[in-house]
Amino acid sequence: MENRELLANISQDFYFNELTIGDLAEKYQLSRYLVNKYLDDARQSGIVTINIATPTARDRELEQQFKEIFDIPNIYIVKDNELPEGSHENFIKFAAEKIETAVKDSSIVGMTWGGTIFNIIEHFNDLDLPNLTFTQFVGENRKYNSAAGSMRMVEKAAEKFSAKYVTLSGPVYIINDAVRNGLKNEIASLDAFENSRQMDLIFSSLGTLASINSIDTWRNGINDIFPDINFGDIAGLAYGRPYDIHGHFLNQEHDRVFGQDLETILATPKRIVVIKSKFKTQATLGALRGGLFTDYIITEPIARRILAEL
Repeated sequence: MENRELLANISQDFYFNELTIGDLAEKYQLSRYLVNKYLDDARQSGIVTINIATPTARDRELEQQFKEIFDIPNIYIVKDNELPEGSHENFIKFAAEKIETAVKDSSIVGMTWGGTIFNIIEHFNDLDLPNLTFTQFVGENRKYNSAAGSMRMVEKAAEKFSAKYVTLSGPVYIINDAVRNGLKNEIASLDAFENSRQMDLIFSSLGTLASINSIDTWRNGINDIFPDINFGDIAGLAYGRPYDIHGHFLNQEHDRVFGQDLETILATPKRIVVIKSKFKTQATLGALRGGLFTDYIITEPIARRILAEL
């Protein structure tokens, strides 16, 4: 028997089958000393890794401050760990747990896109919820060099829950009013619009002007997508629409988004947003002031930056 295979078998019997050191010595015809040595070797060589799931620490005092300042029902402010990579992982796990709980209580779930959303889905447990539907409620963001596009997100989430999904066959921005309105009434779009009218949960990240400019198509057409807007007034983007630092949407008269209307979106009873980038402090402040979401999951550094700006 290869040494690594022996170490793996002994480790499996010890950790999973709960055999004692004496049982292992008898089974493998080894001394107790060698059994203990092999168990140590298995850990040192990486055959066995031990992870301790510690509860994610929240700053509840800060959370209460934010609830009072912004009059919001739910906010979760996750403390940073000493190690940046541990902090990121704990934050994503915490967000995934909160969202998964909300998903299990929902019938139709709307989603946007982005790297944070992608990572959250990766941390969902595999469940069997065949009566659940994930739907796009705005079009595809055209970030084709990324696995974190909007259409792929609903497919990926549905796979985790053995659920159904509905997509929108069109880009998030369509400049031509006639084309945009016509596409809404096309047979391929009807399912997504019908489902998104009945959403009971949305989970989303926040966008910024920089995220729009990172996609060539939108950067080249930015003046047509957001006409008559001073770009310096844009604090962030929610549901594809730009808003200012006070949470007021800036393009309601010239809304180029191919997707569900804002009134319907904002009537969704539970709207969760997850923000971990410190570069989205202004976007977070605007969203809080405007009440654009019902539930906020943010990091402690973002929260403290916001308080410093008030």
